[in-house]
Amino acid sequence: MPEVQWSPVDEDDVFSQRVREQWTEQLGRRLDILIAGCGGGGTLDARRGDPLVTGVDEDLPPLRAHTVSRQDLDAYYLDDMRAVPIAPRSYDVIYVSFLLERIHNAELVLDRLIAGLRPGGLLLVRARDRRSAYGFCDRMAPSWLRGLLWKALAPAGTVGPLPAVYEPLVSREGIQTYCLMRGLMIAEDYTKTSGPARRGPHAGLVKTACGIVSALSGDRLTDKADEISMVIRKPQNHFARLI
Repeated sequence: MPEVQWSPVDEDDVFSQRVREQWTEQLGRRLDILIAGCGGGGTLDARRGDPLVTGVDEDLPPLRAHTVSRQDLDAYYLDDMRAVPIAPRSYDVIYVSFLLERIHNAELVLDRLIAGLRPGGLLLVRARDRRSAYGFCDRMAPSWLRGLLWKALAPAGTVGPLPAVYEPLVSREGIQTYCLMRGLMIAEDYTKTSGPARRGPHAGLVKTACGIVSALSGDRLTDKADEISMVIRKPQNHFARLI
C-alpha cells in the first residue's frame, strides 16, 4: 500500500491530472468516464480528448435537481445504485464522489462499478471516513437532527442533507482491504479535512466538537482528517480476479 499523504493537496487537480494521463496512455482515444455520485457535485477536468461522461446516482430530490442542472454530463441515470445501468468493461475512468458513505450495500455497488471498469482503468474514490470524528458525528446523529444542523452549519449551496449510512467498507482500512481482496492496486492515498460543516459559518465550533469526540475516543476517531481520497487501478494482468 502507498504511504498515506496528510497534505493539503487538491484531489480535484490530482484526479483530473490522472485522467489526462490516462488519455495520453491510450494514444488519444476518447475516454469513457463514469461519475458515480454525480448528484453531489463531483467533477473532473477532462476536456482534452472530448470524453464521453456519464453520471449515476441515487434518485433523491436534491440529487436529481443538481444532476439535471449539470452541463458536463452527456447522459445520466438516477435510481437505486444496485439497479442503475453499468455495462461491464465499458469505462476507462470511474470517479466515485462522496457516494459510498450514503448508500446501503456499498460493497455490492462498488463491485458493480469495478465490473464496469476496463482492464487498466482508473477508479478514483473520495469518501467520508466513518472512523473520523466528523464521520462518527455524521452517522450517529438522527436524521431530524442532521436536518436542523445542516441548515445552520453547511455552506450555502451545498447539496444535502443526504443519508448517512457509513457501512464498514467506508474507511481507509475498509477500502484497502476491499482492494486487496479484489486484486486492485492503490496507487495514491490521501487524507484531508473537507467535511461541509468544517467549512461552514460555524467551522470553529464544529472543529471543537470533533476534537472533543476524538479525545473521548482515545484518538481512535481522528479529528485530523475526515476525507479518504484514493487513486486505484484495475490491473491488465489476467491473473487478477475477474470482476
